Amino acid sequence: MKEIVLDTETTGISVKEGHRIVEIGCIELDNLIPTEHRFHCYLNPERKVSEKALKIHGYTDEFLSKQKKFDEIGEEFLNFIKDKRLIIHNAEFDLAHLNNELSLFGKKKIKNEVIDTLVLAREKFPGSPVSLDALCKKYRIDNSKRTQHTALIDCDLLAKVYINLIDQKEPTLNFQNQEQEINQNNNVNYYKKIIKPTEEELLKHKDYLNNNLKKNFFN
Repeated sequence: MKEIVLDTETTGISVKEGHRIVEIGCIELDNLIPTEHRFHCYLNPERKVSEKALKIHGYTDEFLSKQKKFDEIGEEFLNFIKDKRLIIHNAEFDLAHLNNELSLFGKKKIKNEVIDTLVLAREKFPGSPVSLDALCKKYRIDNSKRTQHTALIDCDLLAKVYINLIDQKEPTLNFQNQEQEINQNNNVNYYKKIIKPTEEELLKHKDYLNNNLKKNFFN
């Protein structure tokens, strides 16, 4: 199954306050494996970025003023996601902004199936922090490149978090069938398997010694 991990960055939180999207990032998964198909663009929001948002993603008004507007990339974006399942962290936020942009573009709202990893994380870890950074820490995913929020980096991290959340992470080595014991201190003790010779093998060995070795080495 093909899925799309999606993330956006915006000028601020609320669509009702006129905030717009400044970046869209998408990574395609094919049976949970990232493909080479990606969609990424910066957008001119045609308004100023709030101070809070600027601290989060670092995209200045000057930089964004030189980018394309949503109506210039809208069709390409819709063709990329098509009817694929969308994987989004805090989907309510991203979908509100995407649907707002689409309405301004004269398009219908997104009807794709959506998996919200924020909801999955809250169900799996009730009462625990479930931000993307917190989940990376929980699953020991390296997020050192995430010095600021950027859509593609966040998508890459979210793809790894998503795979862990649905318990489809790459299998770890299991030595239980190789006579391994793990004690309470997490120390691993290995035991060599003892193979005992059969009676027939013992007789053959004895016969070999009698016939092939000198009975008296010093003679």
